[in-house]
Amino acid sequence: MVQINPYIHFNGNAEEAFTFYKSVFGGEFAMVMRFKDMSSPENPIAEKEADKISHIALPIGKSSVLMGSDTPEFMGKHNLNENRSKISISAETKEEADQLFNGLSAGGNVEMPIADSPWGSYFGMFRDKYGIEWMVDFDPKYRGQL
Repeated sequence: MVQINPYIHFNGNAEEAFTFYKSVFGGEFAMVMRFKDMSSPENPIAEKEADKISHIALPIGKSSVLMGSDTPEFMGKHNLNENRSKISISAETKEEADQLFNGLSAGGNVEMPIADSPWGSYFGMFRDKYGIEWMVDFDPKYRGQL
């Protein structure tokens, strides 16, 4: 079966963001690579970029991996107010949905408080303190299988 794993980019604070995500989801990082780990004489890395994250991976649940990186400054800055994508989480229980919603939204901006929705699921949306948009859903008909 196809598996989809979100990959998110940051303006220099990927390590801080992923440490926060790890505190909510639990688990251990499968990989943490810094730009200095890829430096070579042919492809030198600027000193101010050396300790930034070039790739980080946090396994979540049974088969998902949240991945990300910092974007080198020469590639520009990400607009933290963009709103064209969200990471959707399907929780296995209402209690898990509350825990994830409350943990990830701490310090962020709640767009739709988690509550019973008109379409029958328990749902909420927010932008976390790093500008990443999330949707948390628990649908008793699917029990986290979406």
